[in-house]
Amino acid sequence: MDTKKQAGEIDLGQGSVGALLVRLAIPAITAQIINVLYNMVDRMYIGHLPDIGASALTGVGVTFPVITAISAFAYLVSMGGAPRASIMLGRGKKAAAERILGNCTTALILVAAVLTLFFHFFGRPILLLFGASENTIGYAWDYMHIYALGTVFVQISLGLNAFINAQGYAKVGMFTVVIGAICNIILDPILMFGFSMGVKGAALATIISQGISAAWVIQFLTSKKSWLRIRAYCLRPKARVLAPCIALGLSPFVMQFTESIINICFNTSLQKYGGDIAVGAMTILSCAMQFSLLPLNGLTQGAQPIVSFNYGAGKLDRVGKTFRLLLTSCLCYSAFLWAVCMFAPMAFIMIFTRDAQLSGYSVWALRIYMASSILLGAQVACQQTFIALGNSRTSLFLALLRKVFLLIPLIYILPHFFADKTFAVFLAEPIADFIAVCTTVTLFTQALKKLLKNARQ
Repeated sequence: MDTKKQAGEIDLGQGSVGALLVRLAIPAITAQIINVLYNMVDRMYIGHLPDIGASALTGVGVTFPVITAISAFAYLVSMGGAPRASIMLGRGKKAAAERILGNCTTALILVAAVLTLFFHFFGRPILLLFGASENTIGYAWDYMHIYALGTVFVQISLGLNAFINAQGYAKVGMFTVVIGAICNIILDPILMFGFSMGVKGAALATIISQGISAAWVIQFLTSKKSWLRIRAYCLRPKARVLAPCIALGLSPFVMQFTESIINICFNTSLQKYGGDIAVGAMTILSCAMQFSLLPLNGLTQGAQPIVSFNYGAGKLDRVGKTFRLLLTSCLCYSAFLWAVCMFAPMAFIMIFTRDAQLSGYSVWALRIYMASSILLGAQVACQQTFIALGNSRTSLFLALLRKVFLLIPLIYILPHFFADKTFAVFLAEPIADFIAVCTTVTLFTQALKKLLKNARQ
């Protein structure tokens, strides 16, 4: 069976690694940037609602941990399943790869059903726990109770799109995001302003757009255009198929889910020390972090099929070349975004608000919060390469290190040592980032040598 066919559109086992990475990464990066806009366009429009913009933006910002948690469960299933499917393709085991795809499809639908019911019944008290105040809970609940109804669309479009990218169909994967984003950008002003639905219109526009993306993904993965297809006999879940996928997906799940927990920690601490304006600033800061991480994830998504396929095929020299190029690219991007945040913060902040008080507050907060983001490229490149190589244990530890072991404790410890409590809360992020990156690079250098040495034996 021909390697090129197994890999999808592109022959992952031959040719220039640099050319392959460009062909796969550019659509993935484009998709991630569009995905940032997809997630942020609601906030852009909401922040500019007449009279209520600042309060509504703060309220919707409180829902961010819920949205992040929903995405995390898609990563739990798919970000472990897709690399395993790529490895199976590299070994010439197409049937095994399709069993993984089918099992993951069923798991995503079941997860969506559970999450929808959970947030329907417990969503409002959860939002109050997450930092909503009496002034913002109405906007938060208006957005979230509609968004939660589209959970199944999020799981399918985000989760199964990883299997499209894993085959080398990078452009198709990009269109999944582009279609949804364009629909969202068009529907937002129509529903929010044309139909006077406000925050509810923003949420409805989002779930309709996600539904269209989900339909696109299902259509492709059941058509003859896809090398791997969703087949009825592969849908029945089996522990021996799903368990390794879940184990490998724990790292990206922890990365995403702890992002949700961290937002809760930030919001509750900032509400305590700085009130609604500090929580509003955090909404803008979290978008800046998305701008930092999602394009980096796009780079790693472009590299993942190359690393996984060649690792499965035993071509370790190509694995090493791909990682080195990935690391360089990630560091260049994180350095660029750091420079924007440090030297031109208003260019970013004005996207979300024209409120003078909120803008002024966000400028200094953004510079502190993103101070170590110049190094995040190394963290993401190393951690995601472990996932692509099937090393779930190390990648899980690295995911826990930055957020759970460092950032969350620092959010609560640092305010005891500074007179300006809100400054201390924002400072937790760059300190945690710096320590985590240094530790990750050290461990990765040692662990990768051992991993590749074992693979040669």
